[in-house]
Amino acid sequence: QVQFVESGGGLVQPGGSLRLSCAVSGRFFEINGIGWYRQVPGKQRELVADSGSDGSTNYADSTKGRFTISRDNAKNMVYLQMDSLKPEDTAVYYCTAVIRRFARFDRYWGQGTQVTVSS
Repeated sequence: QVQFVESGGGLVQPGGSLRLSCAVSGRFFEINGIGWYRQVPGKQRELVADSGSDGSTNYADSTKGRFTISRDNAKNMVYLQMDSLKPEDTAVYYCTAVIRRFARFDRYWGQGTQVTVSS
């Protein structure tokens, strides 16, 4: 069993900032990649940013330079600092992690947190 607790979503004006947090807990051996995806109604879920176990990071072109992902391996947490927010960033943001529970790695998802950018 793997649990995600996401927080930090909400309503913000264009140009503002938000910081998302995600804590992963449960019975597992290790977390490999961890990051954030987002989804709007009628569209596919898309990558926002992710972080590899080696500390590497990967960003969508639309978030590069505005969003910063970081992780705390000791606490099994990942953060997403979102600056210079735009209305098109409005979406449900999902925390996701590739986790080894037994003999293999699988991807797990949080329940999502709403981010709305509007004046």
